[in-house]
Amino acid sequence: MYRERVPSWLKRFDFLLFDIFALEISFVISYMIRRGFISEDYYMPELYINTAMALVIISVIESIFFQNYDQILKRNEYNEFKSSFKRATYITVMLIVYLYLIRKSSCYSRTIYVITWELTIIFTFTFRQLWKRVVKSVIKGDDKTLSKFIVVTNYERALNIIKSVSGSDSVFQVAGIVIVDKEMIGDKIGHVDVVASGTDIEDYLCRNWVDEVFVCLDDNNKNLEEKIIEDCIIMGITVHRYLASDLKITSSGVKFVSSIGDYSVLSYSMKILTFRQIVLKRCMDIVGGLVGMIITIIIGIFIAPVIFIKSPGPVIFKQWRIGRNGKKFQIYKFRSMYLDAEERKAELMAKNKIKDGMMFKLENDPRIIGGENGKGIGNFIRNTSLDEFPQFLNVLKGDMSLVGTRPPTMDEWEKYKLHHRKRMAIKPGLTGLWQVSGRSDITDFEEVVKLDTEYINNCSISYDILIILKTIKVVLFRKGSY
Repeated sequence: MYRERVPSWLKRFDFLLFDIFALEISFVISYMIRRGFISEDYYMPELYINTAMALVIISVIESIFFQNYDQILKRNEYNEFKSSFKRATYITVMLIVYLYLIRKSSCYSRTIYVITWELTIIFTFTFRQLWKRVVKSVIKGDDKTLSKFIVVTNYERALNIIKSVSGSDSVFQVAGIVIVDKEMIGDKIGHVDVVASGTDIEDYLCRNWVDEVFVCLDDNNKNLEEKIIEDCIIMGITVHRYLASDLKITSSGVKFVSSIGDYSVLSYSMKILTFRQIVLKRCMDIVGGLVGMIITIIIGIFIAPVIFIKSPGPVIFKQWRIGRNGKKFQIYKFRSMYLDAEERKAELMAKNKIKDGMMFKLENDPRIIGGENGKGIGNFIRNTSLDEFPQFLNVLKGDMSLVGTRPPTMDEWEKYKLHHRKRMAIKPGLTGLWQVSGRSDITDFEEVVKLDTEYINNCSISYDILIILKTIKVVLFRKGSY
């Protein structure tokens, strides 16, 4: 699934705040210079107070229309000074127009125009340069916010692509490179590891955390390029193809032209999420996560002592799961099983209701606390879905969403085929379409994949709300369990 890029003025909202601060500081100092720093009766007339407020709005408008934060971390001092100069000039012109329209331009000191313009250039340039040092140091030490990006190309083009794609202002982290015309697995090109060759790229993409793939091959590898793109579409991985040749791609999905570094690409994805959808979904997750955590604490007060008495040990169960595009995270649950549950799972696989082993479902699971007769505290917790409530912490952390797909365990993930991987194209969720379409009654994993794919292709805020309401209904009537 392709997530629409954040507009540059909003992606660099921190720089916008510093620019507004620089502008306001310049305006106040200019007024003080014009009025005098020392005055027994010091005050700012209403016109200048209103102007200070208007400058904030003008600053935001200028940022949106002139996009002066594009590639900001890549600029050298000369280009940054030019950008600061242009910004101060545009804002000054817009201020003049504003004062003219409200018929107050004749009441405004021209000295303040000039001094504000000069100081804005100086302060904007200074604040930007200082903050860029901070941002670069943070980005260098923390790659969690970057997309894991795999480049597929030949040896000759590899280094130039890496330099272009992985700049300091890039939203991508080139996590690996695939060389199709040489066996170089284990070697490095620049600072990037060669992780696969043209023959085993399919298996690598299926088993590892990969958000997006950039394919840049010549005409001699046209058939391989078609196969890689087809496989990525099947797996639900967003793939970008360098616009150099025409390929016949028959798989369904969304196609659009975009840019990556210095390259124009044709991108293929299952679904495009707009920036508005991303923000609304995350806001809903945060609100739901906060409410859910309050409920979790209340529930924990009552069931935590019972769990500990029946099976001494940690009340919260933590387990590694696979999240969006293969990213690993720890999931939290109220413990409903004995401490040796994971070790005993292998011996019970023969009784698994889902015969292909892609998920694990078992009636009267003896690993459940007091579950030998199906009536223990563990059964109560699972049948009422109380064990799921600590996952609201995963939602707040951003590992999960309120609505999504079920996160597979590590051993389930290892068994995935190409078309199974597409269900991981979005964040896993506390609930999802397949949970409210039969929950434990569904024993065919292919049906789960079908329902998850249907959700991904049609996901929206209204669809999420509908699924949440259905989940509440299903839980209250205790129809099956997750």
